Order: sequence, then structure tokens, then C-alpha cells
Amino acid sequence: MSEESKDLYLQQVRLTNFLEENQLDLFRAEFMDLHPYDQSVFFDKVDPSVRKKIFHFLSPEEVAEIFEANNFDDDEYQELLEEMEPAYAADMLSHMYADNAVDVLNEIDKEQVVSYLSMMNEESAQEIKDLLHYDEYTAGSIMTTEYVAIPESSTVRSAMAILRKEAPDAETIYYLFVVDDDNFLTGVISLRDLIISDEDTLIRDITNERVVSVPVTEDQEEVARMIKDYDFLALPVVDHRGFLLGIITVDDIIDVLDEEASDDYSKLAAVSDMYTFDKNPLQAAKKRLPWLLILLFLGMFTANIIGVFEHTLDQVALLAVFIPLIAGMAGNSGTQALAVAVRGIATGDIEEQSKLKLLYREAGTGLITGVISGVVVVFLVYFWKGQLVIGLLVGVAITSSILVATIAGSFIPLLIHRMKIDPAVASGPFITTINDIISILIYLGLATTFLSAL
Repeated sequence: MSEESKDLYLQQVRLTNFLEENQLDLFRAEFMDLHPYDQSVFFDKVDPSVRKKIFHFLSPEEVAEIFEANNFDDDEYQELLEEMEPAYAADMLSHMYADNAVDVLNEIDKEQVVSYLSMMNEESAQEIKDLLHYDEYTAGSIMTTEYVAIPESSTVRSAMAILRKEAPDAETIYYLFVVDDDNFLTGVISLRDLIISDEDTLIRDITNERVVSVPVTEDQEEVARMIKDYDFLALPVVDHRGFLLGIITVDDIIDVLDEEASDDYSKLAAVSDMYTFDKNPLQAAKKRLPWLLILLFLGMFTANIIGVFEHTLDQVALLAVFIPLIAGMAGNSGTQALAVAVRGIATGDIEEQSKLKLLYREAGTGLITGVISGVVVVFLVYFWKGQLVIGLLVGVAITSSILVATIAGSFIPLLIHRMKIDPAVASGPFITTINDIISILIYLGLATTFLSAL
């Protein structure tokens, strides 16, 4: 254990002892000196009985900072809120930024959501309600309404007064969004430009009118792509008329990128939830079993196809030896093409005009890798078994299977994306199983056709 890890462990032991011994002053003195993220790590690791003492030692506002600093697993929020007194939980949620509170409330029972909202002050409850009605995974669902808006008709002096008043509650003040009298977005001004401008200058005279915004219904992945491309710290969200509704900050986008990456990887692995490290085996099995059962039935279909060619295998038993080799090569090449296509779609690198180019490139790649693999297999089978004809059969089957699998691996996610479905659902195991079926049909079909030569 490193010195840093040892110090962290000893600190956690001390804090736990302070809680168990009800030493309020000692606990608060050391705990409040920690960074909010370190506080959240400690909070997440201790037992529920210890956490209940934390709720007695900390105010709802202080616990809200812990929730802001750490992204707990989605299924943890319900348990964590149930450990608190309902009024305490409602107060804690009201002290969170509205967009983060919405993220929490989206993961709990709807009846509890209504209950918590009824216990909040009217202003906080209304702010959260306004965000809750937006569809999940859209710009509206991740935006915050805590931002600084400056009227275009004001002066720099009055804008600074507005900033001083609203900054404590705003998520970011590096961008100030300029609006007209009806709150329609007209531009943006940086904090730097505001500070260096003369106090009597009109805001409209120093406003950058080339402002980039996103509609409230925009998909969160597209929002993340825009913030990455433009290197923004925040992005304004507007309705179809250009009315300013909120902003999306870069820290929220980092959470989105992490969530989307984990979601895509889960689907590629046919696992519905990657966050199962601290879950018991039964919970993990319940998440994975549906996918495995679907793949089991697809596997039975593959076995049935092999059964159709039972006569061919009876005639030349050696053919069965190479079935795993051909299926494995096809599955691997298909998965490689799938990864390229899904990543290109996710990053936006694949545009409408480049989809055909991608298919041509992958087809060429599949042909080259297939021919080389096929030639290598011909020589291996000949020197291993002394069977040139079977070697040629296996080589042709591998070449054909890799070519078809590579095209399928890139075409299927493009097709699914065209159908407005997440391309990551064309997961690795599904592509592998489909390519197993195709490769076996090619291999045993060729073997049956040329059975007399074998």
C-alpha cells in the first residue's frame, strides 16, 4: 500500500471512529477540511448505519455538496435517500443544482418524487418540475437554469451588479448570456470582456452575436460533440423560437460522455449494467441472464444449421475440426469492423457522404485480410494434415467468411443508426453469432458442393 493510500485509509478510520463515538466537533473539523470529492468517497464507502450519523452531523446543504461531487450508481440513489428523513432528503435536494437534483429524482419512484417536491420550497420545486418534464437524454434533461443572463440594453456597470448578485447561485460565470427584453438569446459575452470594458459601455456593443446554441430537444450525445468541437465551457439551450431556457456546462458533459461510453461498451459486450462491482452475484446474474438466454437461442440455431450438414460431416469427419477456426476468424473480423463503425457514428466522424466510403474500405480490408489468412491456412492444413484439397476448401471458406463478416460488421450498425436506433445494440456477441451462422453456411455449403472431390 502506498503512503498516500495508507494516509487515506487511516483518515477514513479516524472519521469513522469520530462518528461512532459521537465526537461531532472532531468529525466536522477533519471532514469539512476534505475536498468535496473525498468527502463523497468516504460517504459512499461507509455502512448505512454510519451514514445515518453523518446526516445528524451535517446539514442538508452540506450533504448536497457531497451528492454534487460524486456520481453514485443510478440504483444507489433510492437507497441513499431512504436512509434520510423525508424532510431532510427534500431539503438536501433543494440545495442541489436543479439539473443534478433532476438526475437523482429520475432514478427513484415517481411517488417519492411527488412527495419530495411537495416538501420543498415553492421556488426550488418549480425549478425542478420545469426540468423533469423534458425527455431523458436530451439537452433539456441535462441543462441547468442557474446561469447569469444580462439584458442587452444594460451597461457594463449594471451588468457587474447583476453578476455580483447572481454569481453565488450560478453554475458558471465565465460566460454571460445576453438577452433582449423578452429573454430571447441575442449573444454571449465572456467574463474577461466584461471586466476590461469601460463601465458606461452598453452590453450590446461588446456582445458576440455569433452565439452557438442547441435546441432543448437535442440529443445529449450531439450536445457533447458540440462542446468538444468548439471547446466551450457552457452552451446555451433555447426553444424553437430562440427563447433562452438554460445552459449546459462542461462538467455535465463529462458525466454524459462517461455515461454514454459505459452504455455503449455495455451493449457491445451484451451486458446491461457495467456497474456491478459491489453488487452480489444474484443481482449481476439478473442483469446478464436475459442477454445470455437470447444468445443461447441464437446458438441453438447455429447448432441446428450444423445438423443440416450432418451427412457431409459424416463423410469427411476432418471438416468438423476447422469449424471453430472459421467461425472464430469471422467473428473477430466482424467485431473489429463493428467497433470502427460504432465509434465513427458516436464521434460524428461518419457523415452521410462517408458511409459508402466506409463500406468500401471495410470490404477492401476484409478482402485483403481474408486472402492472406486463407493462404496461410492452406499451407498450415497441408503441412499439418497433408490434405491440400481440404486446405484449399478451408482457405476459401475463411477468405469468404472474413469478407462477408467485415462487411456485415460495418453495415449492420449503419443500418440500425439509419433506423434511429442506438448502433451499439449491434453488440459484439450478436455480430459474432450472426457471423458464426454465415461462416458455417459458407464453409459447409462449399464442402457439400465439392464433397466428391474430398
